[in-house]
Amino acid sequence: MLYRNILTALVLVTGIFSAKAQSAKIVADKIVAIVGDRIILHSDIKNSIEDARRRGEKVPDDAECQIMEQALVSKLLMLQAEKDSLPITPEDVEADLDNRIRQYINQMGSQDALEEVAGKTIYQIKDDARESIREQKLAAAMQHKIVDGVKITPTEVTTFFNKIPKDSLPFFESELEVCQIVIYPKPSRDVDQYIFGEMQKLKQKLVDKQVDFCAAAKNSDDPGSKDRCGQYQINRNEKTWDPVFLATAFRLKEGEISAPVKSKFGYHIIKMVSRSGDDAIVQHILRIPPVTEDEIQLAEKKLDSVRNLVVDGKMSFNAAATKFSDDETSKFAGPCIMNRDGSTHVTIDLFDKNLVGVISKLKVGDISKPAPFKDEQEKQGVRIVLLKSRTAPHRMNMEDDYSKISNYALEEKKAKVLEKWLKDKIPTYYMMIDAQSEEECPAIKKFDTKEKKPF
Repeated sequence: MLYRNILTALVLVTGIFSAKAQSAKIVADKIVAIVGDRIILHSDIKNSIEDARRRGEKVPDDAECQIMEQALVSKLLMLQAEKDSLPITPEDVEADLDNRIRQYINQMGSQDALEEVAGKTIYQIKDDARESIREQKLAAAMQHKIVDGVKITPTEVTTFFNKIPKDSLPFFESELEVCQIVIYPKPSRDVDQYIFGEMQKLKQKLVDKQVDFCAAAKNSDDPGSKDRCGQYQINRNEKTWDPVFLATAFRLKEGEISAPVKSKFGYHIIKMVSRSGDDAIVQHILRIPPVTEDEIQLAEKKLDSVRNLVVDGKMSFNAAATKFSDDETSKFAGPCIMNRDGSTHVTIDLFDKNLVGVISKLKVGDISKPAPFKDEQEKQGVRIVLLKSRTAPHRMNMEDDYSKISNYALEEKKAKVLEKWLKDKIPTYYMMIDAQSEEECPAIKKFDTKEKKPF
């Protein structure tokens, strides 16, 4: 099963922190393998392990051997992809590279922090990683081509399940399917105008330097940025940002502070800290106009009417969510809360405490009465909740877990197809492995197609 997630597991090609990692080396670098006309360095393996540790990942005792084997497979897939002329464009590579850099910046907290840890500028990081990203995308495209047509039949799923020893079947905690329809009450016009006026006054104080932006941001209604002076690293093309926020930010010059602007979250004052093309660092202050008890009660009354439509069978829950919910996710992915892997079957520990309290009072098929809540952004909302399904804690079985078992069986079948492809292709490529590496990692001997010679 080594190759099942070979490309998602492969951390060899990040190249983000290699400068500092290499400065800590005790032994000189050396080539540990050659695949075609490509080399794998000892530093590549070591840096991959250090990168994984920095990300907080658990590193197994045989990490060097695992990464070495993954690197050999990746190089082979990449070379075959080049031979087959699989379409990976420079634009694809740049988009992937920019996305990875943004993820690292978010993890580190700022661009400066990333550059300090890496010992390089952003431009150097990109230059060092660009070819590796290209190779990784080629390898991924080749793997997709190899396994794309692999399908699984019900008979194969049953055979796969029956091969699992009964005492090795995994135990699953209770999983629930929970769907919701959300309404965010709108504040009164008077309150809205008051907040807008207060933000105009604050903007003028910031421009006149009567108030420090960082100090003012500590009172922001955005919990995600108030403790770091309201700062975010943004990209013009990222779809996760509110379009009004993005458009306003990218109209600013460096050091300029915007007038108050209203997004779906509330009123923002935005400062452009620095900008490079489609990337920018901004600071912002958010104020969410508060809603009164009267507005919350109006939202509850509306949702109660929606609930009656569903309970009376006049409209399905999904249709009601599409028509009435203010939760944008439900418009595209449906009203059910999703797990990290995209599944709607979620363990109860992943729900917020208020939602757990609501669910605990429901039977499967029940729809809750409207109840107020606050979302992750501390925005006041009202929701009704449907408990669509609930599984009891159980050992894996065909009745309750067919979909999961089917996915496991499909992944195993794909792995076998990829292993067969590798077995057929390895002899057709020049592949040589350092003798010491072969001795320490016997599993990689199958990759060595040439008579042993010292490098």
